[in-house]
Amino acid sequence: MVREGTNVQPALRQRALAEFLGTHFLLVGVIGSGIMAQRLSDDVGLQLLQNAFATSGILAAIILAFGWISGAHFNPAVTLLARALDELDSTTAVAYLGAQLGGAISGALVANIMFDLPAVNLSTTERGSLNLLLGEVVATLGLLLIIWGVVRAGRADAAPYAVAAYIGGAYYFTSSTSFANPAVTVARTLSDTFAGIKPSSAPGFIVAQLLGTTLALVLIPVVFAHDPSPTRQGSRDR
Repeated sequence: MVREGTNVQPALRQRALAEFLGTHFLLVGVIGSGIMAQRLSDDVGLQLLQNAFATSGILAAIILAFGWISGAHFNPAVTLLARALDELDSTTAVAYLGAQLGGAISGALVANIMFDLPAVNLSTTERGSLNLLLGEVVATLGLLLIIWGVVRAGRADAAPYAVAAYIGGAYYFTSSTSFANPAVTVARTLSDTFAGIKPSSAPGFIVAQLLGTTLALVLIPVVFAHDPSPTRQGSRDR
């Protein structure tokens, strides 16, 4: 969603690889920083701060690095919404979804191994209560509105920072600590660490994320129906 206009679109295999690598490093960042935070402090509040800071940083970095190749989705919710809005073809959407899931899982495994843990270490952290599921609806809806709002305003250059700022904040203002990503949710079941989620809790989170995506599908055409005028856009570019 943040790709700038280019003369030649990269091949699908390049775009899918960018989605794989971006999602991979996102999970290395999310899980790795969670493990490191646990080892550095016993204070849960400080652990969350460290995890949020690292996640925000890696998000900005991977969007800047890969956005011009694939649009920097790194999230099935973004890809599914782009397809539903007819901004992405089905072949590309399927390739992106597979790449995101594969990248997320590989990132979780690498993070575990990097910290001398079993590659697959199923989480025991229960996250199944209704208030947490509501948190995921809010987190996902807000993320999608931020992305589409920034891009449709002609400010794709600001998207890395807007997304990073939103997720960093949402770690604190949502009850679920803002997973907001089905691929991330699946991968986080594989690490019994600070960032983990019990496999039995994951389906509820994913349903909540898809509900947030559905709400975004309804709201985006209404909220962002008016495009910024060429005159205003031109003045920003200057």
